[in-house]
Amino acid sequence: MSSSAARYRALSARDARQDPDHDSDHNDTLSLNESSETVGGNGPLSWLGKATQRVAFWPPPTTSVKSSPLEQDLVRRLDIFLMTFGCISQAHRYLDQTNISSAYVSGMKEDLELYGDELNYFTTFFSISYCLMLIPSQVIITYVRPSYWLPGLEIGWGFVTAFIAFTQNARQVYALRVLLGLFESSAWPGMMTLFMYWYTPMELAKRMGFYHSCQALGSMMSGALQVAILETLEGTWGLRGWRWLFIINGIMTLAIGLAGFFMIPDYPKLPNPGAFWLSADHAAMATERLDRYGRSDTKRITWDSAKRTFSMWIAYFIPALYIATVLAPYGYNYFNLFLKSLKNPDGTPTWTTEEVNAIPIAGGAINIVCVWVWAILSDVFQTRWTLVVAQAIIGLIPCTIMSVWTSHPDTTPLSSAYASYLMTYLSLGTAPLVMSWLSELLPQDSEARTLIIGYSIAGVYAVLSWSQVLIWPASQAPYYAYAWQLSIAFWLLVIVMCIALRIAERKLKRPRAHSALLSEDDTSATYRDILES
Repeated sequence: MSSSAARYRALSARDARQDPDHDSDHNDTLSLNESSETVGGNGPLSWLGKATQRVAFWPPPTTSVKSSPLEQDLVRRLDIFLMTFGCISQAHRYLDQTNISSAYVSGMKEDLELYGDELNYFTTFFSISYCLMLIPSQVIITYVRPSYWLPGLEIGWGFVTAFIAFTQNARQVYALRVLLGLFESSAWPGMMTLFMYWYTPMELAKRMGFYHSCQALGSMMSGALQVAILETLEGTWGLRGWRWLFIINGIMTLAIGLAGFFMIPDYPKLPNPGAFWLSADHAAMATERLDRYGRSDTKRITWDSAKRTFSMWIAYFIPALYIATVLAPYGYNYFNLFLKSLKNPDGTPTWTTEEVNAIPIAGGAINIVCVWVWAILSDVFQTRWTLVVAQAIIGLIPCTIMSVWTSHPDTTPLSSAYASYLMTYLSLGTAPLVMSWLSELLPQDSEARTLIIGYSIAGVYAVLSWSQVLIWPASQAPYYAYAWQLSIAFWLLVIVMCIALRIAERKLKRPRAHSALLSEDDTSATYRDILES
């Protein structure tokens, strides 16, 4: 045991002796420093903060820091520029990813003769390249300004998206999907990393939730855009409607990428000189906020910091948890294939092509609302794990129903399948909570945070590159052999892992409660002792 760890134990014992009402749950919140205006103090929710003060699930903040006008203005500007760019970019990024599915059910399958599992392989090739580029991109972003790197990549994937419109066979689509994965790899983790530098714990989950919900918005836009294109541009200049979808997507993405050069603020201590909306006073306030909430500013990732991160158990636990939360509800991605497979008694399709694209929009709307609700509740009550577990419990219900329906479709009402697909969207708000949780677990280790975000997303795409072909093969849709049963197993794993991480979190937060009594070096050393043990 290091001397700093021993010193922490001595301080804990001393405080426990001096305070007969010593409460470890209460001390776990000392590092949060959130404003009492939201949950405690005399704010509009003070009654709720007091009522839940000693509830372990939702420990309230214990300090009161009133925002200055400058700080309030900084947050507004961040929301107007950084959040706006991030949300619009995210919506179009996900649109560019998922429009392949909309195109597939809108004529692409027949035009390119995709009668096997080519749709799954489109995802496989994308996922492999995305996975390979993601971690290097997270390292690059600590050396190259995000305001250069992220918009530059976005412009690249805008061109690639447009080129898919002119493909003539599956092989050409495979090649372009590889390039698309390379260009898109830094967008989601890059933005999540930036949010951790600019927003405080009381602000973070909401912003991550709004940003993440734009995935659903992109999916909704894909279906709606495809419906509009089929009705207006089908056959224009000799091009099918699904080809116009990629052309229009590409042009829109190029415009967004250009805006990013001045809308991304870079880092508090290294602000973007092209961000006209961010003054030197705002940057200084952002730096002060980092210090106030015990967060470190960006540091370049080196071999030493990478090796240190490799030695942390949390560098493996968080990615595993994140992967499980993505794989568990993954069946919602194939709602349109379920709709396309349905037939009337005379053998005609139950739903038209336009309806197959339009109906999943309802699921996207459910997703957006629920992601916002989960994120807001998380920041208000300052809890992450309880809400992830709640979503897992909800997610178990449709997975169980679909396990029965796929095995006994003739005796199980079809309405239960419709309801299950829509219910699955209720449990898609875990990502912002997991990433906010990571930010709280490692407030002073920006290098580890950046890398672990990369590991998490890379891990997801590494698994998806092969798992969705085996678990959700398009040739089996909608009667998958064991996909929904595996989803049940993943949700159960999420519940177990959240409980285990919550127990470990208590151990991680106690040194932070005494950070005022320890030097920075001692505190950092204490964190490493625990993380590496």
